[in-house]
Amino acid sequence: MSLFGRRGLTLALALAPALIFRPASAQEIESIALTLPDAIEVARRSNPGFQRTRNDLQLADVDVKAAKGALYLPSVTASGGMNWQGAGEQTFGSLTADQLGFGNEPSFYFSSYRLGLDYRFDGATLLAPGQAKASRSATRAQITSADAALVQQITQLYIEVLRQEEQLKVSDSQLERARFNLRLSQGQFDFGTATAVDVAQADVAAGRAEVTVLQTQNALDNARIRLLQAMGVDLEEEVVLTTPFTLSEPLWEANELYALGLAENPDLASLEASRNASAYAVKIARSSYLPTVSLSASLSGFTRQSSNVTGQIARSEFQSQSNIAGCLAQNDLFSRLANPLPSLDCTRFVFTDQQEDAIRSSNDVFPFNFQKSPPTAGLTISLPLFQGFSRSRQVEAAKVDRDDMDHNIREQELALRADIAASLADLRTGYRTAVLEQRNLDVADRQLELARERFSLGLAEFLELVEAETLKVEADRSLVAAIFTYHDALATLEAVVGVPLRRE
Repeated sequence: MSLFGRRGLTLALALAPALIFRPASAQEIESIALTLPDAIEVARRSNPGFQRTRNDLQLADVDVKAAKGALYLPSVTASGGMNWQGAGEQTFGSLTADQLGFGNEPSFYFSSYRLGLDYRFDGATLLAPGQAKASRSATRAQITSADAALVQQITQLYIEVLRQEEQLKVSDSQLERARFNLRLSQGQFDFGTATAVDVAQADVAAGRAEVTVLQTQNALDNARIRLLQAMGVDLEEEVVLTTPFTLSEPLWEANELYALGLAENPDLASLEASRNASAYAVKIARSSYLPTVSLSASLSGFTRQSSNVTGQIARSEFQSQSNIAGCLAQNDLFSRLANPLPSLDCTRFVFTDQQEDAIRSSNDVFPFNFQKSPPTAGLTISLPLFQGFSRSRQVEAAKVDRDDMDHNIREQELALRADIAASLADLRTGYRTAVLEQRNLDVADRQLELARERFSLGLAEFLELVEAETLKVEADRSLVAAIFTYHDALATLEAVVGVPLRRE
């Protein structure tokens, strides 16, 4: 049985499953029909807090890729640089360049490059992908838990709007009856069967009913504002809720709901996923006892160019002249022997223009005519023997965290059983209370009708009508409170179990 009627809607905006809002064109938008599933879907897409939580999954995906990359791929680096050294006196240990015959050195230009490949492998690297995947699963479980919390929040706010709408209907009905009673008392006063005091009391009751309508309307507006805030949208159009909520007797048993909750409760699933990540942390801590293997290889090169080669050419000429002088001296010695030896060709030591050009050409290397350095490669295996019990502490700390997660899971399971039992009891009480309040309302309706007839016939005083009206208002509001207490309890039970339980 549907408990809530719906007034007619003027729609100029179609509500898609994700509640995609489009600007009005020729026809002005007056209201927007909003179902509970639509409200939940909009909140999933627009609620800032939930979006912030869901963004964590992107980082978790990157962490998995990074862990796999560290395991399967080496680290490759490329570097290069350029330097300049000005002219001046240089020292080589305790000697100066001038003492070594290299005085008046010009400025120099240097450039270099290096390509390096490094690969490091240890127990932590081996287990890192598994740990990253477990952490990603924990992140997904946390997002699912946040989603369940968001669904519960939107559902409760949606129900709150419906509650205030029904309260407003009760207030409107109260105002109509108060105004009718005022007209009735005035008519009875004209016939002489009512007093001026009766008319004044009826007038005060009508004024109080107007205040109640005003306050209830304000509560309804605030409830709608909070619903839109949780959805993450800001609308100027009136939002009309269209999802019906019905009363049905709760026939579930606590044990079957507990078994369902063990499988579906998002908070419990999040704890279990976090526990799996903690188990990997223990393995990572134990891997610190394993050796570490490091591989490296590199290629490099350099250039060195002088700002001028005059000194090099002068030294080469001087060396050439020294060689020629030595050659001539040796030929003179050969000629003085008893058996002279053939003379040497000293012209081969003459410094030529080609040699000068070669010196100039070999100096023209900056910045990219590199001279390759010998390649290097290395393999290192290290095994930590003793680190002051720090590794033992890391292992124990990881075990404690894992054991704490086991205790948290057990605590959550106990809380789940208790919450299901309490929520189911509240739900059953709410249903029975609503049934009784409906019966009370029927009695109050009949009593009010009888009191009104008796007053109109002059058989009862106005006070009897006021008392009947008060009982009617209390019965109306008690029924609304009981109905929505039932729906609040059902929303809480659904959040605890982790799956929808409503039967529409």
